Amino acid sequence: MERLDGTVALVTGASSGIGAATAVALAQQGAAVALVARRRDRLEAVARQVLDLRPPTLCVEADVTDRGQAARAVEKTVARFGRLDTVVNNAGVMLVGPVEDAPPGEWERMVAVNQLGLLYVTQAAQPHLAKAAASDPRHVADVVNISSTAGRVARAGTAVYSMTKAGVAAFSESLRQELQLQRIRVSVVEPGTVDTGHASRTREERRPGVETRIRKTERLAPEDVARSVAFIVYSPRRVAVNEIVVRAADQTW
Repeated sequence: MERLDGTVALVTGASSGIGAATAVALAQQGAAVALVARRRDRLEAVARQVLDLRPPTLCVEADVTDRGQAARAVEKTVARFGRLDTVVNNAGVMLVGPVEDAPPGEWERMVAVNQLGLLYVTQAAQPHLAKAAASDPRHVADVVNISSTAGRVARAGTAVYSMTKAGVAAFSESLRQELQLQRIRVSVVEPGTVDTGHASRTREERRPGVETRIRKTERLAPEDVARSVAFIVYSPRRVAVNEIVVRAADQTW
């Protein structure tokens, strides 16, 4: 495990769940952290946790589905800290239910957050990551994309969500090959069932089905996934961890 002192990380969807836990995990090893999400009040609550660990923190209120806001979040981070070494694309939404009666707005929301937001942030960050990878202290930079086991195993009722997450994995592999010579590592983390409150954002009539499916499963905590992200970023520059699947121990899918 390497310390991250002198490096800067940007985490999207950082106001709660996996994003908040990941920001804390990276700060524990010394990284300055830019927290990006739509809810400033929640960002500031997470920032207080990070500040207790001493590294400097920046809260950026932004909707990454807007290309301009995504780019400005990256630029604000670089303007504040002078560099960008790590991007964790965690912002995501899961809205499940049969295709037959799904409101198209749900599909558009998932594609916008799970895919377009990730693309916008990554493209804006790439030149800054390349510059950081060419300099001290680590001579390597990281893009870590949070996907889902739903991108590997599609189930009835998750068609569009699974489609978006499978796309994240495909994008990550292609980008890995593009950026390899720039010393930018690209990784994808595919969590199983995590206690993040996603079910509460599902349409009310669909919640019982989701809750029934996961009721008997001891779900992962956000910190469990954050440890996987941290393992990727903490690894020495000679090591590239391209994919991690982390399921709840009794999850069958």
